Amino acid sequence: MNKYSRAVRIWIWAGVIMVFFQIVIGGITRLTGSGLSITRWEIVTGTIPPLSEKQWEEAFELYRQTPQYEQINLGMSMSEFKFIYFWEYMHRLWARLLFFVFIIPYIFFVVKGKIGRSLNLKLLGAVGLAAVVASIGWIMVASGLIDRPWVNAYKLSIHLMLGLTLFTYLFWVAIKVNGTKWASSNLLGKPWLIFLLILIIQIFLGGMMSGTRAALFYPTWPDMYGEFIPSVILEGQNWNAENFTYYDRSLFMTALVQFLHRMVAYLLMVFGAIMIWRQWKDAQNTLEKNALITFGGLLFIQILLGIVTLLTTKGQIPVFWGVMHQGVASLLFLSVFYNYYIAKKS
Repeated sequence: MNKYSRAVRIWIWAGVIMVFFQIVIGGITRLTGSGLSITRWEIVTGTIPPLSEKQWEEAFELYRQTPQYEQINLGMSMSEFKFIYFWEYMHRLWARLLFFVFIIPYIFFVVKGKIGRSLNLKLLGAVGLAAVVASIGWIMVASGLIDRPWVNAYKLSIHLMLGLTLFTYLFWVAIKVNGTKWASSNLLGKPWLIFLLILIIQIFLGGMMSGTRAALFYPTWPDMYGEFIPSVILEGQNWNAENFTYYDRSLFMTALVQFLHRMVAYLLMVFGAIMIWRQWKDAQNTLEKNALITFGGLLFIQILLGIVTLLTTKGQIPVFWGVMHQGVASLLFLSVFYNYYIAKKS
């Protein structure tokens, strides 16, 4: 019998789902250019949006002082500002909602004695990780309020990876609380671990793709404007610290990031196909086979979404396809972790 109540299990799974939607909303925020619309980090008072015309004008005036407004959105109307404000506000509001969804049931379950020491430590770990994600998020936003009109691409990628870490960590906690009995099998965990590590690199590159807006500069496939390897990354003089630091001043970084993102995608596609083929014959139950099928389906969809997102980029990255690409990447990451977990439990 499971030692945790049904209410506790539903509560933790709700947290997993809410973190997933936070990642999706974060993607929308990034692709709509909304992340710098709120220039202050007010944890408590920031819960309430501007309610009067005066308050809206004050918020807009703060945004007018940012490099993004001066260099990109000069002349933006109030209605356009309200649109980008909405998505950044939603991103922050959802994070606050996550806190309350966690803390209120947590206090109740602790008082009722429904959370043991082991689970309590795991949940406190999740709180600590969430605090780190939020802090890096603000550091990321702050990086776009001085000099540059966009958030720092490296910090954006770190923020994304930490969000996925929290998502996966909570998923692991949910599996533990679920108390599933795992049957022994011949599945191998090491290939999944290797795939997971490569996927981490790929998702980081995906964050860099978004942060450098690389799709705008090479929106063609399978070539990159007629070249398999862009000539700009073959020129030795371009490999310098300045191009890596000030990546928005030349085509070098955008070309390099997109080229690497494509190559790693091809590697994952081949590696994933081999893993499914080799591990399918060792799968001994429906759970393992379904996990492999889910992994294969998500991998195929993710690669397809990447291509569609690229080819539909016409002057701006399409929000729908870009968000779908990020959302499926999160689910693929979870699927790989789940397959690794099953193999390790065997």
